[in-house]
Amino acid sequence: TGLGTAMAVLGAAVPMLRPRPAFAAGTIGDRVSLATWPNYHDPANFEAFTAATGAAVEVNVFGSNEEMLAKLQAGGSGWDVFVPTNYTITTYVGEDLILPLDLARIPNYDAAAFDQRFAGPGTVDGTVYAVSKNWGTTGFAVNTANLGGLAQPTSWKEFWDITMAEFSGRTMVHDYQLTTIGNALKYHGYSFNSVDLNELAAAEKLLIEAKPHLFAISSDYQPSMRSGDAWMTICWTGDGKQMNRDMPEIAYVLGKEGGELWSDFYAIPKSAPNPDAAYALIDFLLTPEINAKEALFHGYPTADSRVNALLPPEVLNDPILYPAADLLNALEFGAAATLTDPNRAELMARFKSA
Repeated sequence: TGLGTAMAVLGAAVPMLRPRPAFAAGTIGDRVSLATWPNYHDPANFEAFTAATGAAVEVNVFGSNEEMLAKLQAGGSGWDVFVPTNYTITTYVGEDLILPLDLARIPNYDAAAFDQRFAGPGTVDGTVYAVSKNWGTTGFAVNTANLGGLAQPTSWKEFWDITMAEFSGRTMVHDYQLTTIGNALKYHGYSFNSVDLNELAAAEKLLIEAKPHLFAISSDYQPSMRSGDAWMTICWTGDGKQMNRDMPEIAYVLGKEGGELWSDFYAIPKSAPNPDAAYALIDFLLTPEINAKEALFHGYPTADSRVNALLPPEVLNDPILYPAADLLNALEFGAAATLTDPNRAELMARFKSA
């Protein structure tokens, strides 16, 4: 396949075969701690990093930006690198939790190569605090083999209606207020980012009605979808692509009413115990050949034009990774206000405890 050919070519081009690269210069210790999202990296790349530097990568998985923020606010996370989403970075800067980056220590980062629509939020007031990892959308995945006589859903209204009817007991939603509340808001035609009390009340009513019909509330939904225990879930691009690649009957859908467009970043907490290792890992992962292997593994598009040049046409033309303009234009980037809005936080807590 095109993916297999690309992997074979990239496998022959990894940076460890070149003269000693910047990320392998000096001594960075024997470990580096990374806080990231589920199913988000190629383990082979971590093995290659360890082989080049002697530092093992310790992976910590989280399910929401609120969880990550709370961990850093509490102190003592032990993380060297973390992966925040675009709308959170101003909060990290405001709370003095994130390190301004010394780009001289990340020579594989070339700002000119990145689409600023996705990379731009890493810069706050002219200072770069985070560098672009990749971007994606938030839609839903549905196992079409379980639809019976139903047409494949195309909207968030259908997602929630089917959840409470034909798919009762088989749907999953994220353990993450931005997406779960956001897509309940879309059911009513409201903004994904709304903090309007009346609109949040309508979203809460829907969520409470749907709660008895859910299979689970979890941001790690692939195992249940793959086993067949769950038939539908709120889903990020890469998870949708990974499941569709292995089980073509699982379709990835962007609700036609809109939803979320997002970008994720690599950043270093101010409390990082090993910033030298943090810089080395970020620089390694932004090596175009390595980043291309990441993209082929996790199924998320990258904002780096150097990486796109290494990917086969069938990847660049994949409608899951690169949706049609009309679907993409309907999406909203997350808003900073949603991260710390107490009403959304309390709504999510009530929903989970109902």
